[in-house]
Amino acid sequence: MSVQTTSHPSARPDWVWHAGLIGFVAVWWLVYRQLIPLSEWITALFPVDRHSHTGEAIAFFFYDVPKVMMLLTLIVFAMGVLRSYFSPERTRALLAGKREGVGNVMAAGLGVMTPFCSCSAVPLFIGLVSAGVPLGVTFSFLISAPMVNEVALVLLFGLVGWKVAVTYAAFGLTIAVVAGWVIGKLKLEGWLQDWVRDIHSGATAPDAADDAPLRLVDRYHLGIEVVREIFGRVWMWIILGIGIGALIHGYVPQDLMARIMGADAWWSVPAAVVIGIPMYTNAAGVIPIVEALLGKGAALGTVLAFMMSVIALSLPEMIILKQVLTLRLIAVFIAVVGSGILAVGYLFNFLF
Repeated sequence: MSVQTTSHPSARPDWVWHAGLIGFVAVWWLVYRQLIPLSEWITALFPVDRHSHTGEAIAFFFYDVPKVMMLLTLIVFAMGVLRSYFSPERTRALLAGKREGVGNVMAAGLGVMTPFCSCSAVPLFIGLVSAGVPLGVTFSFLISAPMVNEVALVLLFGLVGWKVAVTYAAFGLTIAVVAGWVIGKLKLEGWLQDWVRDIHSGATAPDAADDAPLRLVDRYHLGIEVVREIFGRVWMWIILGIGIGALIHGYVPQDLMARIMGADAWWSVPAAVVIGIPMYTNAAGVIPIVEALLGKGAALGTVLAFMMSVIALSLPEMIILKQVLTLRLIAVFIAVVGSGILAVGYLFNFLF
């Protein structure tokens, strides 16, 4: 992707662009707020029972596809505009800090404040990578955003009490920080996809320190170009990933999983993680499943390991990430995060 960094006169007055952007954000927000009723309306057009497995899958698909697409567009545009102010080196210094691990902690904290599911967190992950943020730091965000958020903590508090909720939050953040730190130490930037590696290396990113000052309208143009570049590469994989997730979401075999997770055996925790990976929902969506499993006698640590794998290692997320990461890097990501999840599962079973 080639980015021009010199200012060019616009065919329209600057105020038109500013007003247009404000109008776009306002319309974006109004539409985003209506995604649930819109998905329900579309689902009602199908000749299926809304509360059937098929109805659940259809509603899930028609809610998550526009949600992720809208997040991708807005966040990548914003990151594209920000890239015009900061060179990759400056951005890395801002997030990574001077001390080892500070950037991971900051990114994990950012993830807690963004109530995204795993696929929804991918747009911001792509934006951070394309802005030249260190790979390990971006992974800390990608892990914490879906795994630890205020919705999940409130629901866990109401379900199993504050001790479990606080302990879950602490270990979730620890996994995000440590896993990101480990991935950063492995220096795996060469395992990014070629087009992302080019952006990440700064070969095609504007350096605000070396070029003439840009007008704000010129920065809007740069943001639009970044959206076109990234959106064109990943949109079909987003639809495919969410489609698979919607099918699985509508057909969750709770009885079978409860029998497996209630087994008093060492393999119950890794079995729960393996079962959770192909599924896809956010932290709030998986809480009812957690409640049902606990009610059927499943062990707490095993169920929480299942919950973490659903929201942090989902198969649809991996399909979308394949457009950004190579299979080798995805395998490292799964191995590092999966190890942390297994440790949490065994620890909770021991403590509770």
